[in-house]
Amino acid sequence: MPTTTGRPVPELLEEARKLLPDVVTLRRSIHREPELGTHLPRTQRKVLDALDGLGLTVTTGRALSSVVAVLDGARPGRTVLLRGDMDALPQQEDTGLDFASTVPGAMHACGHDTHTAMLVGAARLLASRRERLAGRVVFMFQPAEELEGGAEKMIEEGVLTTPDGTPVDGAFALHINARNETGTLHFRPGTQYAAADILRITVHGRTGHAAAPHRVLDPVPVACEIVQALQTMVTRTVNIYEPAVLTITTVTAGRAFNVIPETAELTGTYRTVSEASRRTVREGIARVAHGIAAAHGASAEVDLPEGYPVARNDPAFTALVRRAASGVLGAPAVHDLPHPTMGGEDFAYVLQRVPGAIVFLGACPPDRTPGAAPDNHSDRVVHDEEAMAAGVAVHCAVAEEFLGEAVGPQGRVP
Repeated sequence: MPTTTGRPVPELLEEARKLLPDVVTLRRSIHREPELGTHLPRTQRKVLDALDGLGLTVTTGRALSSVVAVLDGARPGRTVLLRGDMDALPQQEDTGLDFASTVPGAMHACGHDTHTAMLVGAARLLASRRERLAGRVVFMFQPAEELEGGAEKMIEEGVLTTPDGTPVDGAFALHINARNETGTLHFRPGTQYAAADILRITVHGRTGHAAAPHRVLDPVPVACEIVQALQTMVTRTVNIYEPAVLTITTVTAGRAFNVIPETAELTGTYRTVSEASRRTVREGIARVAHGIAAAHGASAEVDLPEGYPVARNDPAFTALVRRAASGVLGAPAVHDLPHPTMGGEDFAYVLQRVPGAIVFLGACPPDRTPGAAPDNHSDRVVHDEEAMAAGVAVHCAVAEEFLGEAVGPQGRVP
């Protein structure tokens, strides 16, 4: 058996490395032609072509360009779901890669191209090992993770139930990043991702000449006061042991230098790790905006659409992931996260319904320093493609470990 750093390479990792050239080819093809939102016809076609001939039961979505592929093992057993998201971000790429995006204003800046390619690699590898499997594997290729909650739409279309009515018993997903050392995993039981909600505040005043502010009602200083007060509100109302982040990202008012505008608009996001702090921040935003506006004789319109909920890793499933990942990557490559990330993730909808986990896969390029390289959502992010072999192997190891264990209460891992 080949060795790496003085220890034998586990069988799954060795087989995943043999598949890596094909995984890289698919990843680069998807990267060159990024697509946004729910409609990803080119990406969907590439996935369908890559899955052809594997003996899977494949269906496509009705409301979105999803792909669901089911692998039946040699014997009856439980059902595990593996997820890979497929959509890109609306930003211009500036990496200089020879396979950079050819679509203006669209880029795979969050690594979903690698997620899709790794999941196809896992499907190929598990299909070649189906005689070892007792149960089923559902491969969930999901559009619209970034903005439109594609996971929730796929759940509505039945992804958590196989075509013959069998429910999914456990679920797993990887998310790549460029901030951690390549080939390492990072995760924690409990909250992994924060709830990610949106805020929009419009302050209504009265327009008029900039030279006579006393004759009108200027919404701009009112909006500025709201921005400052919101920061204080978070620090003085939210439990410090349940962190919350509130960020105003746009401030829009007026178009002429000598006209006081009628309105000033604020948009931003707030991130929380519990439903209690989520409610506290939500109520505080409305109270602060309305109160400050009223104090100035203005009014405020507050819109707080809910985003993705908190993504919580099931403790028992997380322990299973640790065992499986340590077996293929080695224990030194598996790391505990000290705290949740304040990013949002719509795999949370799956984890609300099925015990499972989502973990981070490090893919910092070897010529960059972990923690200092451009990371996801940067127009310069680059992911080390060698890490995808680890991702393929971990997908497969988790599936095999889950299907190999006895069923506990309510289908949970004992």
